Amino acid sequence: MIKEIVLDDTCIKVNHFESKKVNDLHLISVVFNVTSEEYHDIAVLLYKGTFDVKVPTQGLFFKGSIHQYSTSITNLYEKGQIGEYKLSLLEIPN
Repeated sequence: MIKEIVLDDTCIKVNHFESKKVNDLHLISVVFNVTSEEYHDIAVLLYKGTFDVKVPTQGLFFKGSIHQYSTSITNLYEKGQIGEYKLSLLEIPN
């Protein structure tokens, strides 16, 4: 079971992980929690849109961009809040 991915240099603990190939390109989908304390850093990271994606336990590494993204809560500035993020990343062809 995959428990973490790395986007650029940021390790993200995941609750759910799926991986498949689409037109010979990697597509991974993850679900993870973000606390109000982590929100700013995660928001700034995801705003970039394109990342070096690593799945360490699978030895998977690719340059990817956000394919789909959603969150269960939009205001994590309120202390003690936790949002569930759903993120799909698609490999960028060379």
